[in-house]
Amino acid sequence: MYAISLGDDGAELRPLEPWHAEEFLAHLERGREFINQYIPFGAKAVDVASARDALQRYADMRAADTGSLHGLWLDGKLVGGVLFLNFEADNGNCEVGCWLEPAGTGRGLVTRAMRVLIDFAIEQRGIHRVEWIASAGNTPSLNVARRLGMTREGVRRESYPYRGVRHDLEVWSILAPEWREARARAAHNDH
Repeated sequence: MYAISLGDDGAELRPLEPWHAEEFLAHLERGREFINQYIPFGAKAVDVASARDALQRYADMRAADTGSLHGLWLDGKLVGGVLFLNFEADNGNCEVGCWLEPAGTGRGLVTRAMRVLIDFAIEQRGIHRVEWIASAGNTPSLNVARRLGMTREGVRRESYPYRGVRHDLEVWSILAPEWREARARAAHNDH
């Protein structure tokens, strides 16, 4: 129904909703091994009904204003997405995250989409602190945090047991004044 263009390459950011269950499942099937390297995102979505359930959980979060899911489409094909988690408008805090299938990587899709999400959170919703948490081994994810101008705050050592290994989690964040300053610098450099 509506989409935000992310550039001249046919990339779009759109709401990802329960009625997308079949498309979401097909996307997960294409990228499951890659997507689930560090997180079990969509791991329980193994048929259309369970894919719809996964999307419904996020639709419920959106209705409760605690989180939301946003798909990334490239040339009309769902290739990944970005999301809000732990969205706390009252406290001015939220967490952001992402996932991609291999066909969506290497194009800056997540960075471009995340700029839209963070702008919305800070400028429209009054969020002060945006947090990014990723496995210390997930270099592409950590690189997005860097590109967004986030600060690495620390490491939760061996705090995330996944697939028989205790992973370190890196915590990154950006604060509203830092975001605005970086955006103003970027706009000034564009002129």
